[in-house]
Amino acid sequence: MKRIGFLNFGNYQQVQGSLVRTGADALLQTIELAVAAEELGVDGAYVRVHHFARQLASPFPLLAAMAARTSTIELGTGVIDMRYENPLYMAEDAAAADLISGGRLQLGLSRGSPETSIRGYETFGYAPAEGETDADVARRHTEIFRAAIGGAGIAPANPRMSAEGGLLAIQPQAPGLSERIWWGSGTRASAEWTGEQGMNLMSSTLLTEDTGVPFDELQAEQIAIYREAWAEAGHPGTPRVSVSRSILPIVTDQDRYYFGLRAQAESSDQVGHLDGGLARFGRSYIGEPDVIGAELAQDAAVREADTVLITIPNQLGVDYNAQLLESVVKYVAPAAGWVREAVPTH
Repeated sequence: MKRIGFLNFGNYQQVQGSLVRTGADALLQTIELAVAAEELGVDGAYVRVHHFARQLASPFPLLAAMAARTSTIELGTGVIDMRYENPLYMAEDAAAADLISGGRLQLGLSRGSPETSIRGYETFGYAPAEGETDADVARRHTEIFRAAIGGAGIAPANPRMSAEGGLLAIQPQAPGLSERIWWGSGTRASAEWTGEQGMNLMSSTLLTEDTGVPFDELQAEQIAIYREAWAEAGHPGTPRVSVSRSILPIVTDQDRYYFGLRAQAESSDQVGHLDGGLARFGRSYIGEPDVIGAELAQDAAVREADTVLITIPNQLGVDYNAQLLESVVKYVAPAAGWVREAVPTH
């Protein structure tokens, strides 16, 4: 494990106990938490993207605002549901946000997850063509998006308006962004495809398959399949891999009040039904910092990944989540083998 980030789902709701009651609260507090996380030495600030839900939805204005308030922390998504995206408009937005950040964007893309709407992507205008599935739509949009940010010619030049001939690329272009694209994979098969495509791998706290082995071992197998596919495809360099974990160190009485009773109930994997099939959900790491640090050090997938994203209880507000991240950085992560990388100077 080389990097630690937080993953914010951006939930907001006017319920008792929530400090994130409106969409504005969710957006503004995410920016403030990115600032606080950078000051603490956290390596990444990532946001989840959900549509038709009281959660974060449109990532690029938010990422640009986070970029303007920070200078070193990685900024990313985990993940953008590509079924909903106009890939060319997204390419312009992504390039603009990346340029504002100075090249710090790490964009996680995927088919998305179970959602509150029924085929919501179709209401955005993206119905599958005959013979296509919604997963095909996501992959097709991703292919167009990656070509666009890579500088491919897209639209014919108008000779009356442009000195350029042939096909025009989208503008602006953000150098290096095409190498910082991740695919959110929930199965071993999609991890293999990700490696073949030359994208980084992002794996979360659940897999939409179950072979009976513990979650971390199944996820480590997924990572191994991905890396083998990357190598066999002949892609240069070393790909990055992230996994997500629920990590809640018990340091204060407030921590114990919020999460003490969950420690036993969520200390093992869970198997359930999702999207019509079996899924395996990873355990939560709740308890004394040195204990859960040692447990994370034995997590097979954490050992294989270079980045761990901590899913945070964002509705408890900026101050509490900054304290949680501080506890992870000071106590849990060192026990799990994390050493903060030196930040390069420019």
